[in-house]
Amino acid sequence: MITAKSVLVTGGAGYIGSHTCWKLVESGYRVTVLDNFYSGHHWAVHPRAKLIEGDAGDEELVRRTLREDNISSVIHFAGHIVVPESVSDPLKYYRNNTCVSRALIAACRAEDVRDFVFSSSAAVYGIPAKVPVGETAVTSPISPYGASKLMTEWMLRDVVASSGIEADNAFRYVALRYFNVAGAKPDLALGQATAKATHLIKVACQAACGLRDFVPIYGTDYDTPDGTCIRDYIHVEDLAAANLAALEYLEAGGPSQVLNCGYGRGCSVREVVDAVKKISSTDFAVKEEGRRISDIPVLVSDCSRLRSLFNWKPRYEDLGIICDTAYRWERAYQDRISERRLA
Repeated sequence: MITAKSVLVTGGAGYIGSHTCWKLVESGYRVTVLDNFYSGHHWAVHPRAKLIEGDAGDEELVRRTLREDNISSVIHFAGHIVVPESVSDPLKYYRNNTCVSRALIAACRAEDVRDFVFSSSAAVYGIPAKVPVGETAVTSPISPYGASKLMTEWMLRDVVASSGIEADNAFRYVALRYFNVAGAKPDLALGQATAKATHLIKVACQAACGLRDFVPIYGTDYDTPDGTCIRDYIHVEDLAAANLAALEYLEAGGPSQVLNCGYGRGCSVREVVDAVKKISSTDFAVKEEGRRISDIPVLVSDCSRLRSLFNWKPRYEDLGIICDTAYRWERAYQDRISERRLA
């Protein structure tokens, strides 16, 4: 697809945002990245993307950027994502995930930007009564992180209702509820480089590379086959493709949607640890610890709507591939860090 349309990507220097920006540029979009580099990296920004260093909650900056770059759509990634931290510091999450989103949406409405793709989270479901969990399930988040994401979904829903579905300037959005994102570009150009990462696959890969003394397993007495939590893992490249598909869907006039982003099957903590050990040929230490507040025993998606509505066909739907790209990325990334230190 070749297009002259321009898109603003908040958090485009971060993990998922950078992968999506590369797909956007390769698909012919003019991309403007807005990032405050809280967790992003300059090297992750595509060389053909325009970079603006700033906060997505700076309404004046956003409005000026939307006008000057003739932005037609926004993909909103910027946000904090660490669930335990949200429990200990909830106001940080309500500020950055909810208040910033409110300012960004307001800027879009003021400048008549109509298409909005939002990075939401499966954390909005809390502890689901039934798995796999579909988009119509009750939303009852058990962490401030999940609540902050759900509040943004509510704002988007209410703005759509207020703008009038049939109006010429009707505002529309797609909220993608991410499950557990991991992996890296197969060519290792991009990957997860977040400092003090807490995601299991990243932590296990760091342990396999000798960067951590052990991998903690929080809770071994859950009502699951091996006693550990079960999650639905999705490769970051497949998730980036889903974001691109969501944008194209809105541009084609599709109505607002809320969609799960996963593969529809779960893997336990122990299964992930074993997979990384096998791929890396290392036997790093594992330390069993107590349950964490706000951990959900089983969270697996029903992603059938995403597959059918967008004709989304994931390319990396395999835990082994996810862990392999994540591990190879970690090794390559640490080599790059070492080379920069020696230079």
